Amino acid sequence: MIAKLFYEQRALIIAGFTALLGFFILAGLMFFDPTEILGINRWIKPMKFFMSFVIFLWTVALFLSFVKGRESFTRVISWGIIVIYVIEMSIIVLQAARGTTSHFNVKALPDAILYAVMGISIGISTLFIGGILYLYFRERIEFPKAIIWGIRLGIIVFLLGSFEGGYMSAQFGHSVGISDGGPGLPLVNWSTIGGDLRAAHFLGLHALQAVPLFAYLIDRIKKSLAVTFTFAFAAAYVAVFFSPLHSGVDGPPIGCGFLGILRS
Repeated sequence: MIAKLFYEQRALIIAGFTALLGFFILAGLMFFDPTEILGINRWIKPMKFFMSFVIFLWTVALFLSFVKGRESFTRVISWGIIVIYVIEMSIIVLQAARGTTSHFNVKALPDAILYAVMGISIGISTLFIGGILYLYFRERIEFPKAIIWGIRLGIIVFLLGSFEGGYMSAQFGHSVGISDGGPGLPLVNWSTIGGDLRAAHFLGLHALQAVPLFAYLIDRIKKSLAVTFTFAFAAAYVAVFFSPLHSGVDGPPIGCGFLGILRS
């Protein structure tokens, strides 16, 4: 299966390995360079994005590998996403190396141009994922029905998460009730003193993996009810995506669900 996936989706698989290499290079560099941006080591953000792209690129490769007879269409999607990956990570690493932020940064004309390029690139990437959703509704794919629905629903929630990312870009910030920056959770840096739309954004994007994986597991355990359970899981996932997150019963909010856009 792995050899077949590498043969059919070689470009995406290799791109994922380059992202993994980038993650480890920056993880090592972080220990030698203490420079901080907004209170955290400047290489942490590129590291997070490299790892996110590893997961994203390999997920897309897996989804496309099951679509047969649409090679031209899937080739456009795969190479389009690879180009987007190169553009996004080049800008994020460049801005970190310059000691400044990559997102929500319009302080100077070069920064504003780079930020605009990132926004346009991600918008195009979202359209490519919409193309995969089209294929999974349009084409006959030899999968159990629950897994097909898991992929469809996972992509739909992913698109909701992408919409929230677009909203954050338009608002030039991710915080709700506070200014960006300040204390945050380790690594992800989601705010511990106010709402943070990045939490829901993260959940939405990773529905692309979580919902299909659940569908696959439940199909193996209880095939007769797998479709029903898949829809139920997706509904519960969306409920969490929309809901505020808290560090405890009376603790400070560590994130804000999708509806936080109404309060930001």
